[in-house]
Amino acid sequence: MTGAVLLDGDEVALLGPARSGGQAEIFHVRDRPDLVVKIYRERLEGKDARRLARIVAMTPPSRQEGIADRSPEMAWPSALVHAPNGAVLGYAMRYFGHPDHFPLAALIYRRARLRYFKHSVASGSLIRAGRNLASVVAAMHRRGIVVGDLSDRNVMVDLKGYVTLLDCDSVSFTDPTTGEFFPSTMYTPDYGAPERFRGQQATKATDAFALAILLYLLLTAGSHPFAGVPVDDGSAEASIDQNIIDGRSYVVRGDRIIVPKWMPAPKTVLAPHLLDMFKAAFGPGLSDPAARPLPDEWLTALDHAMGDLRPCPLRPHHAYDVHLPVCPWCAQTEATDDDPFD
Repeated sequence: MTGAVLLDGDEVALLGPARSGGQAEIFHVRDRPDLVVKIYRERLEGKDARRLARIVAMTPPSRQEGIADRSPEMAWPSALVHAPNGAVLGYAMRYFGHPDHFPLAALIYRRARLRYFKHSVASGSLIRAGRNLASVVAAMHRRGIVVGDLSDRNVMVDLKGYVTLLDCDSVSFTDPTTGEFFPSTMYTPDYGAPERFRGQQATKATDAFALAILLYLLLTAGSHPFAGVPVDDGSAEASIDQNIIDGRSYVVRGDRIIVPKWMPAPKTVLAPHLLDMFKAAFGPGLSDPAARPLPDEWLTALDHAMGDLRPCPLRPHHAYDVHLPVCPWCAQTEATDDDPFD
């Protein structure tokens, strides 16, 4: 869709689309580089229309937390967008994208990290981004909001490591005025808690599981905790989502999973208290959602980990926990001939 729509009663022209998805398209707005508009492919009616109207009317959790001056942190719907005939088409939100913001995947994975961030990312930067992500999810939960579909594709990050949640129209919440519950139905399989595969709704516990996966990816420079092939499986590969469903994580039982050479052993790069938390999330937390560390617990642990970082004497873009005798990233570089950060 291109052409004119109504934003706050004023006619604006759409340019693009800038990004397309299964349910909607994102458009730039002529003469408004600070805004984008999300237009749904199907007409919004009934509960879907009420959901969006209530989200637009809500104060963004980041503003309620008093941290909006540090980083926006949520691309919150700011206004409804209407067709000339009055039908609701979608909503407007602040633009987060190049050249100042990148998908979190660009920070997690080596090839994209070196392409977009050049040499500005050190290993400590990944911990900082993880800490900020935990802070955002914790802010959502304190306001009774469940992210629902938390993945590396709906989180943006800037060069300072501040993160911003996208797709805030899909969150799960209860309308404080009417008491109507609006569930979050979307999720990304590689970040899905086991109960999501069984058709259960998103909860704070499913957010906690997805957050733990994202944090593990960040702190290990791109290793998914459910990657790898089971030792007793004759196939050449296994999918991440199937490993989640079957409860197989090399973080918990490394002797049962074969992983690529470039993926570091958890105990070689993680502080002991962080490794214990990941083992809780991917071990007992598979069957017991209450065993998964909460966002606030991650926030405290990552703040502690940032304070315990030691600079590498050989490579300035390496840093590691003080309990380790030598730099694990240097060892990884020597073992694979690839520096994750250079």
